[in-house]
Amino acid sequence: MSGNRRKTAAALAATAALTLFASACTGQNNSGATDDASKETTITFWHGWSAPSEVKAIQDTVAAFREKHPNIRVDVVGNMTDDKINQALRAGGSKAPDVVSSFTTNNVGKFCSSKAFVDLNALLKRDGIDPEKTFPKAMNEYTQFDGVRCTVPLLGDAYGLYYNKDAFEAAGITAPPRTWSELATVAKKLTKTKGDSYEQLGFMPNYHGYESTTDHYLGGWDPEYFDADGKSNIAKDPAFAAMLTTQKKLVDGLGGYEKLEKYRTSFGDEWGAKHPFHTGQVVMQLDGEWRLGMAEESKPGFEIGVAPMPVADDQADTYGKGYLTGTIAGIAATSKKQNAAWELVKFMTTDTDAVVNFANAIHNVPSTLDALKSPKLKYDPRFKTFLDIAADPRSTTTPPSVNGGAYLVSLQNLGFDIEKGKQKDVKAGLEKTAAEIDAAIAQAK
Repeated sequence: MSGNRRKTAAALAATAALTLFASACTGQNNSGATDDASKETTITFWHGWSAPSEVKAIQDTVAAFREKHPNIRVDVVGNMTDDKINQALRAGGSKAPDVVSSFTTNNVGKFCSSKAFVDLNALLKRDGIDPEKTFPKAMNEYTQFDGVRCTVPLLGDAYGLYYNKDAFEAAGITAPPRTWSELATVAKKLTKTKGDSYEQLGFMPNYHGYESTTDHYLGGWDPEYFDADGKSNIAKDPAFAAMLTTQKKLVDGLGGYEKLEKYRTSFGDEWGAKHPFHTGQVVMQLDGEWRLGMAEESKPGFEIGVAPMPVADDQADTYGKGYLTGTIAGIAATSKKQNAAWELVKFMTTDTDAVVNFANAIHNVPSTLDALKSPKLKYDPRFKTFLDIAADPRSTTTPPSVNGGAYLVSLQNLGFDIEKGKQKDVKAGLEKTAAEIDAAIAQAK
């Protein structure tokens, strides 16, 4: 169970919180790494984790760092949101953090373009670290923007398909679906109606079904959100229309939007024991790697299976890929101790043992290629599905933008309108949404 679980609403809130952040920090000097990291010094590290096990994992990581760098003391401050980070960096001064970690990869474009975080390219090159050979492809992509790499990955999240093996066996289904057509067939076979509702639903396709967002679904396609000029590509890339149309067809095939939404209101909290997958109300569930531990802790009374999410029908040969996101780490441009700060960032994100130990402690996906293959990783055999998704170069993510995740919110809003039948012309909807995205980005620059 990890603190870097996010929903679209949370991402939107973080994006809004950083609106002033960009204007406040533009123009910061990113070449302030003049301190001597070999001398006695103290740096401040802010992170967002808050659960006792997660806080302990951070403390253990810092302790391991101190063994290698006894001269660098680290003041650790947890439970820090992007909003709090924003306020501190705007204020600057001795109380501002030197090292920052964030759960909101959507804000990397803001962090980089506003120069709020240091461009790490020179430091990586100086220390002989090749990001393309160090980090999984998708993680490598979501930690940079417009040629500036102002963050590096610090553990990741991979999304897959959870399924109730007992329900599969009862229905005579021998394997999880590999394509969206198979998903539709299997979901319908697993669905049992009860009056005007359901006794059991094969899959909840509606976008409010917790992690079932447009961007997570698009992991089964090969989407290009922006063209070479930075313009929204959603109306031109057929992947977007295909996904939106396929999801709408699945909604209609399982009883329609209204019926599904009514059933969804009976679900328990996403993070509680009454989650609909735990209770058996839903047989298949799109979710991140953290769900395995949460589901087992709830003692569901059935055997849990894990597989990659199905892919687009015309991309069946890419089955095994998925959607990736995760936690990021960077150095505040306001820091006067950037070389010392880099030593901590480098250790946490590129030292194989440090990454593996942290991943083992909080049950997240390791964020380096070497750590993904480490024999020191400890995990349930089913967890390997997520390790494989993270290592798959065909896995995708959502690219950073200058105005954070606002473009994803626009796309998600279109998805809401399409699934409920409010927007019947998918092509026209995509064209209008693309124009909305481009206008918002132009205004943010």
